[in-house]
Amino acid sequence: MLKIHARNLGNVAILCLRGRIVNGETESLQRAADLNTDVRTLVLDLGGVSAIDAGGLGVMLTLREQAESKGIRFKLANVTKLVRRVLDITRLDSVFEITSQTDVLPAISHGHQISASVLAACA
Repeated sequence: MLKIHARNLGNVAILCLRGRIVNGETESLQRAADLNTDVRTLVLDLGGVSAIDAGGLGVMLTLREQAESKGIRFKLANVTKLVRRVLDITRLDSVFEITSQTDVLPAISHGHQISASVLAACA
């Protein structure tokens, strides 16, 4: 089961994902992303992802395409070794912008003081 916890930090939405991004369990991810259309950056925090399949990759590609068509940056953060391997094998590592959450700080702070602790791994 895929669990999603959304955090909005200024103009950045972070979707903290836990579980499996697999066919049949991705509808909640699509809905969560659809709710975040008034941000500049959408980040999928994959630190809690235990499995991903072609259906999950397809949804992530769709979300990226939809976000970018609206002028929203789309990033993957805290990519696990398992997910990194799948992205490497499928060569999607060159398609997605993969970042650490600390690299998201400038987008969030936008001139405001903010600490890195705000971006601690999803609970």
